[in-house]
Amino acid sequence: MAVEKQKETSISKNLGRRRALGILGIVVALGALIVLSIAVGANPLSFSSVWQGFTAHDSSEASIIVWSMRIPRTLVGIVTGAAFGVAGALIQALTRNPLADPGILGVNAGAGFAVTVGVGFFGLSSVTGYIWFAFLGAAAATLLVYFIGASTSGSVNPVALVLAGVALAAVLGGVTSFLTLIDPETFESIRNWNLGSVARTDLSDTMTVLPFLAVGLAIALLLSGALNSIALGDDLAASLGTKVMRTRVLGIISVTLLAGGATALTGGIGFVGLMVPHVVRWVVGPDQRWIITFSALCAPVLVLGADILGRIIARPGEIEVGIVTAVIGAPVLIALVRRRKASGL
Repeated sequence: MAVEKQKETSISKNLGRRRALGILGIVVALGALIVLSIAVGANPLSFSSVWQGFTAHDSSEASIIVWSMRIPRTLVGIVTGAAFGVAGALIQALTRNPLADPGILGVNAGAGFAVTVGVGFFGLSSVTGYIWFAFLGAAAATLLVYFIGASTSGSVNPVALVLAGVALAAVLGGVTSFLTLIDPETFESIRNWNLGSVARTDLSDTMTVLPFLAVGLAIALLLSGALNSIALGDDLAASLGTKVMRTRVLGIISVTLLAGGATALTGGIGFVGLMVPHVVRWVVGPDQRWIITFSALCAPVLVLGADILGRIIARPGEIEVGIVTAVIGAPVLIALVRRRKASGL
């Protein structure tokens, strides 16, 4: 008995040490990537010019580039990265499916399709106008996939969820592409947006969406304790006093706010919500409170890193961040499927 207790204490200390080192490493990496995101771009500027433009905040070329282009896109990368990462962690916890994320379950596709409809049929042209369409599309896709997954056996079926999500994403993606092809002029403004871009959103658009993302993140953090119970199964969670249905409803609201708001800003950025929670889970363990917190910090590191890489390898142009994360995410997904522990949470 004493040996087992000593072993548990040792495991707990090691886990606490990993979490502390993880927080430190993430903060350092995020700070470095923020600096690089502001300093690196298609227009080569020296670090001294970037610093001068940052501090002067005047009408010089360097200042305009830094304040009008690089700082807004860096902020977009941070907030949308956190949103997609937490949405992915939340969906995986709610469905008990380690291969779930807003992209695979069709949430991003639902938001993107709704925005396309808003732009094409209602003449919307700004985030302020079509953000509500993004929320509606994300909510509808989330509910549809969830009910399809639950209808097969009365409880949530992880396999059915993935199949329903992939099918829905394919259908909505195909319809979205069809609409943009039959009327290219109308949908020109969202052509690159559909690829997942952090470069075409100004600061005012980000400020419009930020309150919704903050509310979604707050709900996710408040649900994290209940999600630990749900991981044990609905019946056991209910016996422990967890209100399962309320947790799921609030979770869907949080996913809608996070994925819908982030998609309205950038289009769908795939694989962020899939990769980040898995990497985080290896470091911090199964506690959803730590998984959600670390996902909110780690996901911006991935998005900013992919954005910087896309600017460097395609100079003087750039590759959209959604394409870079997809290229990175495909082999990671294969690796996750091959892992023995990928079958459950």
